Amino acid sequence: MGGMTLRHLLTKSGDADTRRHKSEYLNRGGVAAAWRSEPQPAPIPRYAIAVAAFCMQLALGAVYAWSVFVNPLREHFAATTVEVNLTFTITLAVIGVTAGVGGSLQRRFGPRAIASLAAVLYGSGVLLSGYAPDLTTLYLAHGLLGGVGLGLGYVVPLTVLIGWFPDRRGFITGLAVTGFGLGALIIGPLASELVNAQGVQATLIVLGAAYLVVVAAAAQFMRPAPENYRPAGWTPPVEHALTSGAEVTLAQALRAPRWYLMWLMLALNVMAGAALISVAAPLTEEFLQVGSGLAAIPVCVISLFNGLGRLFWGGLSDRIGRSETFLALFLLQAPAFMLLATMGDVSLFFVLVAVIALCFGGGFGTMPAFATDVFGAKHTGAIYGAMLTAWSAGAIAGPLLIAAMPYRTGLAMIAWILVMAAALPLLFHALFRRDETTATEIPQLRPQLSAANT
Repeated sequence: MGGMTLRHLLTKSGDADTRRHKSEYLNRGGVAAAWRSEPQPAPIPRYAIAVAAFCMQLALGAVYAWSVFVNPLREHFAATTVEVNLTFTITLAVIGVTAGVGGSLQRRFGPRAIASLAAVLYGSGVLLSGYAPDLTTLYLAHGLLGGVGLGLGYVVPLTVLIGWFPDRRGFITGLAVTGFGLGALIIGPLASELVNAQGVQATLIVLGAAYLVVVAAAAQFMRPAPENYRPAGWTPPVEHALTSGAEVTLAQALRAPRWYLMWLMLALNVMAGAALISVAAPLTEEFLQVGSGLAAIPVCVISLFNGLGRLFWGGLSDRIGRSETFLALFLLQAPAFMLLATMGDVSLFFVLVAVIALCFGGGFGTMPAFATDVFGAKHTGAIYGAMLTAWSAGAIAGPLLIAAMPYRTGLAMIAWILVMAAALPLLFHALFRRDETTATEIPQLRPQLSAANT
């Protein structure tokens, strides 16, 4: 090819309009941007991207079936519940920390590349945990490696779908996180049967390989929408426009007290749900005096209502407001945890578990739209990704709390924490009213604040 450069090859092919587009694109991002091929219209319908995102989240959300493995791993390693449950705590903690990094990496390398990397790390982490000879290796494989993969992959479908569905943002983000919530509904009973038939280590190997394949396949559909993309025939309504100019960056958001209030709301909601999820199977065995097979039923109940809660509360928050939704989540869960700590009735047990799971999912279904309302859509991946460190905090506190004391005592303590947490959404409203009459916060936030509280 002689002295022909890559730029020359890229910009000298195609018709005049195509050449101009390629040249402008290279000038914006260089050769690396051309390699990423972003932003380019997807060669497939946007609803196919939504289906792939949902499937990707199903595979990632299988992490919530963890309680099925608690007793088998405890027997396998001759360990305590706290020692085994530390794996789940590490996994969720790493997810939250890594999600913030993943949101920023997407803007640099593109969602398809990051999602593919997530598939390798997550699938390999679960697979290698099946070969773990001791708990330390289990922590490193499932907790660290798998958790990094989960964190990198979790935000990808959300940011991609927000770009492709500006006309149905609340519904589409709810759909994506619903997939994550429903993952354990499929994997819970399947994993229970596999453990009984093949043993816990063989089960982890099989599931890890399956996760790798599913997430890697879905990752190939994760293509960003063109900048300022609008579906045919749709015009954004003026009353819902979030900004009139530049949108808030992560650095600016982190200087706003409002970000930390939102972070704390999410952290406490995660803490409560993660506590129950981490011990759902053994807690059921103890409370209802049933075997391991029936004890897997609450895992399915949690998964189902976790998923439904993301759609239900996300949609409801469009009508009643985001902070009002979190107030309702806390006020519903507090009595549910208190009743669960004192009861032994089978039917009421499953109702209470369903309510808690519904509210747990509701936090994840509401917060992406909450963050986008307040801080704008442009940097959602980085801002909401950083906010997911709340997931880490809640994932550490909840499972450790419930495993460190009798289950009934832990449930009652969580109930009182949720009662106190109900003050946070009220404080958010007070902060909003203060900022309406002062200019002490970030000027760019004003348009978003109005949208967030309509």
